[in-house]
Amino acid sequence: MIKILVTGSNGQLGNSIKDLSSEYSNYKFTYTDIEELDIANIRELEDFFLDKGFKFVINCAAYTAVDKAEEESEKALLINSHAVKNLAETCSKNNAILVHISTDYVFNGKNFSPYNESDETCPASSYGRSKLSGEKEIIKAGIKSIIIRTSWLYSEFGHNFVKTMLKYGRERESLNVICDQVGTPTYSRDLAKSILEIVSQTDDIKKPEIFNYSNEGAISWYDFAKAVMEISGIACNIMPIETSDYPLPAPRPPYSVLNKTKIKKRFNIEIPYWKDSLRECIQLLD
Repeated sequence: MIKILVTGSNGQLGNSIKDLSSEYSNYKFTYTDIEELDIANIRELEDFFLDKGFKFVINCAAYTAVDKAEEESEKALLINSHAVKNLAETCSKNNAILVHISTDYVFNGKNFSPYNESDETCPASSYGRSKLSGEKEIIKAGIKSIIIRTSWLYSEFGHNFVKTMLKYGRERESLNVICDQVGTPTYSRDLAKSILEIVSQTDDIKKPEIFNYSNEGAISWYDFAKAVMEISGIACNIMPIETSDYPLPAPRPPYSVLNKTKIKKRFNIEIPYWKDSLRECIQLLD
């Protein structure tokens, strides 16, 4: 029985892993969030690991309030970097493999061609810098680990773009949505399934490796919102606006499409098209 610790398990990805866990009878999952385990506290973390025999740690814990991170940069660093350093050190001492979730925000979005894992990072926001710092802590530790960069995560759990569009779409006749930021949505269930498939293929991991994962395709937030209304049958008029029309504290990458060739070849996984996955999620929400 392979023992897996899932941190930050009350978030979107953690809940998606819980939903899929019954399909993986050879895995024994332990789920924690801040109430059960503060990964920013190294002593608490090391004590928690004692005699547990975890082979994998899937770190879903993150500070994800992108705009608030501009004011709370120290808190973002605590969760997205310092706590990750703690996990890396503890995994190293216990010979566990760390699977860590990162973000497209480690890029500034000015490449305008799909980002490869080896492309130069240059985060434009405090959130992006904190996530990149977490990646660097893992790489510095040199432990057996997989870093997965993803983008535009949504699900039937928690707060996300799809649920927000469904809510406001039913309440309003029209919505303004940004049309000049392009990326790819990621259905949390698809990412969770891929992670659990990858876990079964990582015995030969010797050092930190970075992989990109999102659903297939590339769209703007405007296209995404239009699809939400179309699939759900909501008669709300979506109006395109530019980023400059809706200023926010944290700059967003104007283009953050991720190249998934590496993860598909390395682990032989099939990645669903974004619209098919969106349809699946909305069916669960309706």
